[in-house]
Amino acid sequence: MTAPPARYAGVPILVLGASGFVGRWVAKLLTAHGARVVCAVRDPARARATFATFGVTGDLAEVDLAAPGELARLFAATRPTVTFNLAGYGVDRSERDERTFTRINVDVVAEVAELVDRYSDAGWPGLRLVHTGSALEYGAIGGHLVEDAEPNPTTLYGRTKLAGTQRLAGHQAAVTARLFTVYGPGEHAGRLLPCLLEAAGTSAAVPLSEGRQRRDFTYVEDVADGLLRLGLCGPAGGRTFNLATGKLHSVRDFVRIAARVLRIPDQQLEFGTLPPRAEEMAHEEVAVDRLGAVLGWVPETAIEDGVVRTRRFLDTTDQILYGK
Repeated sequence: MTAPPARYAGVPILVLGASGFVGRWVAKLLTAHGARVVCAVRDPARARATFATFGVTGDLAEVDLAAPGELARLFAATRPTVTFNLAGYGVDRSERDERTFTRINVDVVAEVAELVDRYSDAGWPGLRLVHTGSALEYGAIGGHLVEDAEPNPTTLYGRTKLAGTQRLAGHQAAVTARLFTVYGPGEHAGRLLPCLLEAAGTSAAVPLSEGRQRRDFTYVEDVADGLLRLGLCGPAGGRTFNLATGKLHSVRDFVRIAARVLRIPDQQLEFGTLPPRAEEMAHEEVAVDRLGAVLGWVPETAIEDGVVRTRRFLDTTDQILYGK
């Protein structure tokens, strides 16, 4: 079992992709635990507004990960003890450049693995690199999703994320955390929960698929907490962990639970008006035994509680915050 994340107090931490959906939550929790956080972002002006709302403090480092030499310069300047890599390319549907897929999802991971060995504090008892992977690395394998299963990714995003994960195989001071259906404040506009939030309090119809597909819905703060907990593990040999609840719910069930919390009438929910997405995966439960064995913890926030916390957060900040 890992020690509480409060062990990060005073520790220099680098967060790549800090202004993204999960990245801002990692930076938020690290700030709360007293870490010396450096947030690497492409647009500092935009990031400052987001970080102010999320209570993130620390230094901002402007960096273009696609540019040669930028990572080496960043590490030489910051010398982080632990790096959390939440940078990724291809989640946003506008991101479709094949060379950038390879650069951000594969090459950056390999470079970071080399740089953490060069600059990290050798006396730190935890990991030097916590990298985020994706459920889409599994692809079309069906059945229970176990970390050691043979993957068969069917999308360019899945293939390049898998290649990034494979770059860390055998790296004693690194782990990959595969993320599944993460939801909560800061989620990208156009995704399921933001669409429901926009419809709440209006008479607007919400176009939906049939919603029969089942997903492991994990609240974003639980995901960030899990990443911090993984960073406190001892040598891990480049292992991969499913960071999820281990419980499946249909999209239809998620919508109905969220609609009940948000007081959206059934007649606004137009199930079956949208086709299923091409990248939809069909699988059974996500295995979280490895996560539970190492951390003595798995994410437990129920969907209803997660939606309540999301709405409360947005009400408190007086705005709906979407990531990019």
